[in-house]
Amino acid sequence: MNASSYRKFLLLLLQVILAANYLDGLALGLVLQSIKHDLRLSDSQLGFSSGMAFALFYSVMGLPIARWADRGNRVTIISLTATVWSVMVALCGFATSFVQLLCLRVGVGIGEAGCIPPAHSLIADYFTRAERPRAVSIYMLGNSMAVVIGYLFAGWLNEWYGWRVTFAVLGVFGLVPALLAWMTLREPRKAGWMQRGRGAGAVGEEASTPALAEVGRVLAGNQTFRHLLYAFAVVYFFGNGIAQWQPAFFIRSFGLTTGRLGNWFALIYGVGGLVGTYWGGVLASRFAASNERRQLLWMAIAYVIYGVSAALVYVMPTLTAAFSCMACAAVVGSMTTGPLFSTLQSLIPERMRAISIAIVYFFANLIGLGLGPWVTGILSDHLHAWAGEESLRYALLSLSPGFLWVAWHLWRASRSVMGDLPVQAGRTTGSGG
Repeated sequence: MNASSYRKFLLLLLQVILAANYLDGLALGLVLQSIKHDLRLSDSQLGFSSGMAFALFYSVMGLPIARWADRGNRVTIISLTATVWSVMVALCGFATSFVQLLCLRVGVGIGEAGCIPPAHSLIADYFTRAERPRAVSIYMLGNSMAVVIGYLFAGWLNEWYGWRVTFAVLGVFGLVPALLAWMTLREPRKAGWMQRGRGAGAVGEEASTPALAEVGRVLAGNQTFRHLLYAFAVVYFFGNGIAQWQPAFFIRSFGLTTGRLGNWFALIYGVGGLVGTYWGGVLASRFAASNERRQLLWMAIAYVIYGVSAALVYVMPTLTAAFSCMACAAVVGSMTTGPLFSTLQSLIPERMRAISIAIVYFFANLIGLGLGPWVTGILSDHLHAWAGEESLRYALLSLSPGFLWVAWHLWRASRSVMGDLPVQAGRTTGSGG
């Protein structure tokens, strides 16, 4: 396989692994109502088990795993952790109590912590700065693949066979790409594949890994990185707080079954996400290549539109109108994915990339994924005395304007990014981007 074909294969396989990584979270949101009735849990318990129990260990374990990725074999890390989370997802189907579900979600979080930071680090090594928005967008299409599989198939699996079988099937699905990655992918540091002008730089085994104190000093001194970190934390808080409970909202307020709801969510978030993610990367590479300032300004505008569209979902009187607003938010929001991650990669020196992405995910997931669904569940419980079965609608509506806060941080980042990029590029040995 020549270098060009291998890079395409690498992106495709990492994309499938990412899809497997996101599958269980999407499926969990879809079957929350079934788990609630089966295990007799409150919304607060569901929010904690689907949020904090997963996010705490996902975030904490992401740091040492990413540190390992910055100096070790990233292919081994991705393959091993993919196996761990797949097994744990399958075991979730055997939970018979809140405590058991809690412990298994912890195991899933530990495994999934080894997916994204090493993958982003690998992509940055194989693609130049100008190529990264499109390459990262292709990789992040795994999210949309997960949406199609998670909502469409998981919705019907749950309706036909129940949530336990659903988790077992999804767990087995994740083992296949894990094994394929182990057998086919190669670590560029070990293989000596990377060359100037092809990846981020010529990095060999002799390249040193900066001390954690140096990583902290570099990141803390980068104004753009700080604003992107804040943006990720905020968008994860409001995004996960809404997304995890959105299926339950449509089940409660509109009486949809999980099968029908899965069809709609697969179409809106799956197809909409595919279109938005792909074209967001293509447009950034075509009209704003190596111009991160312009990319960040576009992303800020996109999140203003996203916030307004997200809020409208919960005030629309009909299902059609609500789904139309969701579709708008899905396309516009997903267009920011590739450019946002590629900007992070370009800001950070090669030997700091995995740990830096892990730090972003540490705060984003601990604050966002950990607290977001939990806060939504608490809000819903507290609003129940006033709003009854519509309490979840008002809890989700109250979170939607938070995306305007994300837009503000992206706008602030756009003002400093072009000044910060040369500083970071100068620290990268043999940088080609």
